[in-house]
Amino acid sequence: MTEFAGSQYLIEIVYLIASALFILSLKWMSSPATARHGILAGEIGMVLAIAGTLLNRGIVDYKWIIIGLVLGSGIGIPLGMVQMTAVPQRTALSHAFGALCVTLVGTAEFYLRSPNVPKFMMSVLSMEVILGGLTFTGSLMAAGKLQEILPQRPITYKGQNLVNFLLFVVAIGSAVYLVLNPGAKVFFPVIVGVSLIFGVLLVIPIGGADMPTVISLLNSYAGLSAAAMGFVLNSKLLIIAGALDGSSGLILSIIMSKAMNRSFTNVLFGAFGQVQASVAAGQEAKPVRSATAEEAAAILSAANKVVIVPGYGMAVAQAQHKVRELYDALTKKGVEVRFAIHPVAGRMPGHMNVLLAEADIPYDRLIEMDEINGDFPQTDVALVIGANDVTNPAARTDQSSPIFGMPILDVDKAHTVMVIKRSMNPGFAGIDNPLYYLENTLMLFGDAKQFVGGIVRELAGGH
Repeated sequence: MTEFAGSQYLIEIVYLIASALFILSLKWMSSPATARHGILAGEIGMVLAIAGTLLNRGIVDYKWIIIGLVLGSGIGIPLGMVQMTAVPQRTALSHAFGALCVTLVGTAEFYLRSPNVPKFMMSVLSMEVILGGLTFTGSLMAAGKLQEILPQRPITYKGQNLVNFLLFVVAIGSAVYLVLNPGAKVFFPVIVGVSLIFGVLLVIPIGGADMPTVISLLNSYAGLSAAAMGFVLNSKLLIIAGALDGSSGLILSIIMSKAMNRSFTNVLFGAFGQVQASVAAGQEAKPVRSATAEEAAAILSAANKVVIVPGYGMAVAQAQHKVRELYDALTKKGVEVRFAIHPVAGRMPGHMNVLLAEADIPYDRLIEMDEINGDFPQTDVALVIGANDVTNPAARTDQSSPIFGMPILDVDKAHTVMVIKRSMNPGFAGIDNPLYYLENTLMLFGDAKQFVGGIVRELAGGH
C-alpha cells in the first residue's frame, strides 16, 4: 500500500509538471519570437503525461499499449512530415483523431458502467460523446474540403439549418433521457450516430473562406470533449489540458470572426463562399495592366518602402523560400521590406506566420494588419502574393458584397500595387476583386514561386 501511495504521489507530481508545461506552451506560442519554446514545452509536457499514465498501477498488461504506441507512431510520423501547404488539412485530421479517441473512450466507459452511472457522470459522458462525435466527422469534412476531395464551395439544400437543429435536439434529448434513465442503453447508439451525422451536416455548408475559423472552432470542441473525458476518467491533467485547448480555440475563433466582421452564427449557417455568377461572368470584360518579372524588378529596385502581402497562393506555390530570397535581395539594395499579415490569410490560423517562419523571415518584419494599415499610403510598392479576399476594397465600399465590413489590408492605398496571381479567378469568397482593375495596380500573372524567382534573378542581374 505504501509503495502504491508513493507511486501515485510520483504520478501526480509528473502530471503537475506536465500541466505547467502545457500552460507555458500556450503562453509562449502567443508570440512568434517564443513559439519554438512553446512547441518544445508542449512536447515535453506530453511525454511526461504519457510517462505518468504508464506508471499507473491499474495497468495489468502493457502488450496492447505497446501495440497502440507503435501503430500510432507509424501513422503519426508520416502525417507530421507533410508539406507545409498540407498543414491545415493535417491539423484537421489531428482534431479528427483526437475526437475519435474521446468518442471511443466515452463509449467504452458507458458500457462498462451502465446501468450504474451517476447523473453527473452520465451528463459529462453525453457531452463528451456528442462533442467528440461531431468533431470527428466535422474535422474529416474540413480536411476533405482543404484537400479538395470535397467541393470547397458550400454544399447546401433547402431546410438544411432546420435539419441540423432537429438532429441537435435529438442528440440532446437522448442524452437527457439517459441521464434520467441510465439503463436505457438503446439511446446511447442514437447519441453517437446522430452526433456523427450532425458533424458532417454542420461543416459541408461552410465555404473555404471560413475554414480558418472552422478549424479553430473544431479545435475548441476537441478540447472541451477532452476536458469532459477528464471528468469521466478522474484525470486532472486531461481536465486542465482540455480546458486550455477548448478555451484557447474558442478565443481564437472569436478573433478570427472579428477579423472577418462576422458572427459564429454567420460562419456556421451563412454558407459563405458561393460564387457570384453575375460578377464572375462580367470580370473578363474589365481591362487590367500586367507586367513582366523584369518590369516588376525595376519598380521594386527603385522603391524605398515595400510591403509584401502573402496569401494562400504563396502557400500553394511553396514560394516562401523564394520570397525570402526577394527579401534579402531588396534589403541589400537598401529597400525597407516588411510583411503584412492578415489574421485569416491562408487556410488556418497563423498560416502565413508558419510559412514565413519556415523560410527564416525575421519575426520583427511580420506586421499585423491593424499595425501596418496606416503605413500603406507611405508605401512605394505593395506586392500581393496570392492574397485575394483579404485585400479586396469592396469590403469597405460595396454594401452588397458578402465581405462588406470585413477588415482588410489597405494595399490599394499604396503608390503602386503588384499582384502575383495565376489567373483572374476569384478567391475563396467567390467574388471579384476591384483591386485588380485600379490604375495603380499591375497584375503579374504566373506561378508565385517562378515569378518571384524571376524577379530575384532580374535584381541580381542588375548589378
